[in-house]
Amino acid sequence: MTSVWADLEPLLARVQKPARYIGLEDGIADPHHHPAKVSWLLAYPDTYEIGLPNQGLQILYEILNERSDAVAERTYAPWADLDAELRANDLPLFSVDTHRSASDFDILAFNLSAELVYTNVLNMIDLAGAPVRQAERGDDDMFVVVGGHCAFNPEPLADFIDLAVLGEGEEVISEITEVLHGWKVDRAAGRAVDRASVLRRLSKVPGVYVPSLYEVTYAEPVDGEPMGRIAAVTPRFDDVPATVDKRTVADLGEWPYPKTPLTPLTEVVHDRLSVEVFRGCTRGCRFCQAGMITRPVRERPAEQVRTMIADGLQRTGYNEVSLTSLSTADFSDIEPVIKGVLADQEAAHQSHPDAMSIGCGTTINLPSLRVDAFTVGLAGEVNSGRRSGLTFAPEAGTWRLRQVINKLILEEDLYGAVESAFSQGWTRMKLYFLIGLPTETDDDVLGIAELAKNCAEIGKRHTHRASVTVSVGGFVPKAHTPFQWFGQNTREELRRKIGLLQDATRRNGAVNLKWHDADASTAESVASRGDRRLGRVIERVWREGGTFQEWGEHFDLDRWTGALTAEDLSLDWYAFRHRHEDEVLPWAHLTAGLHHDFLWDDWQDALAESGVEDCRWTPCYDCGVCTGYGIEHVVASPVAPAGGSQGTGQDLSRGHEVPVTLGATR
Repeated sequence: MTSVWADLEPLLARVQKPARYIGLEDGIADPHHHPAKVSWLLAYPDTYEIGLPNQGLQILYEILNERSDAVAERTYAPWADLDAELRANDLPLFSVDTHRSASDFDILAFNLSAELVYTNVLNMIDLAGAPVRQAERGDDDMFVVVGGHCAFNPEPLADFIDLAVLGEGEEVISEITEVLHGWKVDRAAGRAVDRASVLRRLSKVPGVYVPSLYEVTYAEPVDGEPMGRIAAVTPRFDDVPATVDKRTVADLGEWPYPKTPLTPLTEVVHDRLSVEVFRGCTRGCRFCQAGMITRPVRERPAEQVRTMIADGLQRTGYNEVSLTSLSTADFSDIEPVIKGVLADQEAAHQSHPDAMSIGCGTTINLPSLRVDAFTVGLAGEVNSGRRSGLTFAPEAGTWRLRQVINKLILEEDLYGAVESAFSQGWTRMKLYFLIGLPTETDDDVLGIAELAKNCAEIGKRHTHRASVTVSVGGFVPKAHTPFQWFGQNTREELRRKIGLLQDATRRNGAVNLKWHDADASTAESVASRGDRRLGRVIERVWREGGTFQEWGEHFDLDRWTGALTAEDLSLDWYAFRHRHEDEVLPWAHLTAGLHHDFLWDDWQDALAESGVEDCRWTPCYDCGVCTGYGIEHVVASPVAPAGGSQGTGQDLSRGHEVPVTLGATR
């Protein structure tokens, strides 16, 4: 094992934010390397500030370091300045824990939460000293693994990765370790096991997908299309599964991780203690990939939440905690839990008055809120500490469109939540919307401005400082959702809709409008539903300098369009084309448990403006997940929440004519 610190340290004086690379955080593991141990280098393909708070990476870091046959360290994408210094000085990618060279590890494992980081993945593989293309790696090269939400369509990265892990990693990461530990034992004993054989073994681990063991064939172009669709995806060997299913942890209470959260020495995003209160979502929002692929709902025991918060605050010194999930206000008995946490902190403060981090105005942050579950009581409890802005996500500007996307919240729900918040002393509100949703009209777009104006007026009744920020993102269709067949709006159309909103909000001083770059949404759309042929495009973008594509100052759509043209591939075909029911999608052999028929029927229901209820509180409509995997929702309360929650107060019979018809079966 080699540390590059002696050569790295002089370079840090020449780069921005050298604290990104020094490690030494509170909560850091004390890794004990041994030739027989499987060594993981857990990687986040973006900057340290973005990657360090990632819960998934921290959880796996602890689980692996608790094992006797494994050791794990972390790495993050070096910013462009250090990247240049490393290459100029012939230094490799390194771990931030002990500054070991990446080439000393057996596995380089990426957490993928966004598609535009794909070029960073290639860059980090290259910096690690491994061949970028999987086919060129030998028996002594590291294995490259990806996980996270983007791994549910890893096909654009198929040429560069050895395996993808579908679903949650707590259990499968140990099973992968056991396979590789056996491989290392065999090698140490002189029993030669080549890389291909190891990949065959790994393909038999449930949840593990090995792209090189599958062949993709393409049909000739039809109907004047510029490219041929996928004809079939088939395993190359009889013992390789035809379909790879995701992994799901049935009982979140058995995995109270991270037990020792990492506390950075420099500012990072989400610079607070984060405690995951539940996984999954059954609200059924049709645009939401996370809600679809993480089913079913599994709540952490309330007492465990309180214990994790109390222990975490004491260990980290934070006085702010975020309760994370896809919709935290849906957590059963959320108000009693928050009251309990605050009572715990007050009691701890009385017992230890010198402990400045305990009980001194502890702030509870709920970063993910649904308006129909936000009450005056909840507003009062989370406002007991330092005040900050609140974010709600109505997603669409009219009830009609919210029925299409199955975000079944009424305007009265939103106004009630806003009233609750402003009445409890909040002064800033952020409302998040998508534009470019299926069947969207200009009236739907202008409905966003109307909602924002009304929210600002509610706020003015309570404080003259009331302000509402409208944040607008272009909708990007995702794999494994009912909208996976929808052709994205062109960037020109997205820009036109943003222009409508600019005109509608320009004269309202209490409403601020912000929007996401339409060009970035276009590139994201290409990658999110792409096939293996896109690997050539990603590699070309990277080789031409296109790293950090998530960052506005580095992103350039011309790199992507130029690479697509150079590789004889079509932007319009990948991004703007409606798919058909009988089309073989690139991820058809990978499953999150959702039946194809359920997704297609839900897509048709969307076009008919027909909503579905929250299946936590209503009979199962057989999406496939619970029945297929033999798991079920885990909720603390048997009683549905009061108010306008989905299926517990909404009139689902209301609807209007859909102005266009999309995605009809051929």
